[in-house]
Amino acid sequence: MNGSSTQEILTTAQASAARRWLGVGMTALLGALLVYIGFLKPPASLGWQFFLVALGGVAIALSVKMHAATRLQLRLTADALIDSEGRVIARIDDIVAVERGTFAFKPSNGFMIRTNAPQSRAWHPGIWWRLGRRVGIGGVMPGAQTKIMAEMIQGLIAERDT
Repeated sequence: MNGSSTQEILTTAQASAARRWLGVGMTALLGALLVYIGFLKPPASLGWQFFLVALGGVAIALSVKMHAATRLQLRLTADALIDSEGRVIARIDDIVAVERGTFAFKPSNGFMIRTNAPQSRAWHPGIWWRLGRRVGIGGVMPGAQTKIMAEMIQGLIAERDT
């Protein structure tokens, strides 16, 4: 999957340390509060108590996954959008459109890519996800970096289609 890693990198996007820790910290805090409420201030029903503790555990596990994912850097080359571990997120030849409008279904501070064929599912919380023909980029990354990346992808698509 490292097909584009040797090409020149056109632009990058990466979560800052402050954004990264804020996102991970808030998710972990939510999980800890849910577990706390579930054990120390339990609701009357045992089912609700189990639900609170389980949901808190899921939030804590999500914060661990987000901590690992937010280390990644996204890199745009002339051929593909890849991450710093060499995973191809989307090839430029497969991209049909980039959606980044106010009402687009996209991550915060990010954009949505539509591809011409369904891709394998993947999820890296706070950075990117892929489901079917849609790829969401953004989350804890700065909006200025993702805006430049989206505009460059649109430019590469326009260049390809002419």
